[in-house]
Amino acid sequence: MKAFVIDKYAKNRALRLADLPQPELQDDEVLVEVHAAGVNLLDAKIRNGEFKRILPYKLPLTLGHDVAGVVVKVGPRVRQFTPGDEVYARVDDFRIGTFAELVPVKETSLALKPRNLTMVEAASIPLVGLTAWQALVERAQLHRGQKVFIQAGSGGVGTFAIQLAKHLGATVATTASAGSAALVKGLGADVVVDYKTQDFEEALHNYDVVLNSQDSKTLEKSLRVLKGGGKLLSISGPPDPAFAKGIAAPAFVKFVIRLLSAGIRRRARARRVDYSFLFMKADGRQLQEITRLMEAKAIRPVIDKVFAFDATNDALNYVQTGHAKGKVVIEVK
Repeated sequence: MKAFVIDKYAKNRALRLADLPQPELQDDEVLVEVHAAGVNLLDAKIRNGEFKRILPYKLPLTLGHDVAGVVVKVGPRVRQFTPGDEVYARVDDFRIGTFAELVPVKETSLALKPRNLTMVEAASIPLVGLTAWQALVERAQLHRGQKVFIQAGSGGVGTFAIQLAKHLGATVATTASAGSAALVKGLGADVVVDYKTQDFEEALHNYDVVLNSQDSKTLEKSLRVLKGGGKLLSISGPPDPAFAKGIAAPAFVKFVIRLLSAGIRRRARARRVDYSFLFMKADGRQLQEITRLMEAKAIRPVIDKVFAFDATNDALNYVQTGHAKGKVVIEVK
């Protein structure tokens, strides 16, 4: 099969198109013929080596976390899926590889594709959808009447999270450029802060939840828009001790992570705010819940560009610019 791989970590290094053998299937896995693959900033960060201490992948490595496609084979312990099923998933860490013609996926990470979405649309959903779900539903337990600030509203996570938060009944604020204001308002944002001309710290007050996806300066300012008892969830770091424990990190890595997050955790406690780092995980059951929302048209996919499979490097570079409005997808088949 054809696949795009990295041979060593290097910033902005092009992926190599390789001919690889068909992946070996474990007993609890499903082999999926890839029709489309979502592209995420996480893919670029892994290529650049930013997660090599946390996720020590064996190289060469096929990149890609999001997939939509058709089941071609199932392992002997698989019960929920059969060949021919149209499915989608965020594949598991250490089994990534959706920038390829075939990818194995754990049964527990897979869900049937929403019937009303194309393969390209479905491939845009899993990573950002699960990130938003795990942040707003699982961690924050966001509910009607609360106020949530979702940064970078026109990005992949932002476009999904705004819709999910609105569905949950929250008042939603976000940051966006003037050119993206209509997009995020159309998705449900109640308050739009133009990050080029306004300071969100001055515009927003007494929020219950902040979903941070930006840099350390923005993280620090986010503390000050929350009310006491509020929750600051960050998908851009720094990782915290709970995350280190969850991935069973070695003692030295746990120590480094504790140091990296010590300052923000201390300042959060001083303001009676709960800080936590979220590194989303694959979860087929949560994806089934998202499927129901997509089929009910409570949430719609937002896609910026679709690239051909042979333009995978162009897609990855485009995502890394940070200019995409919504998701970028590679059409493989």
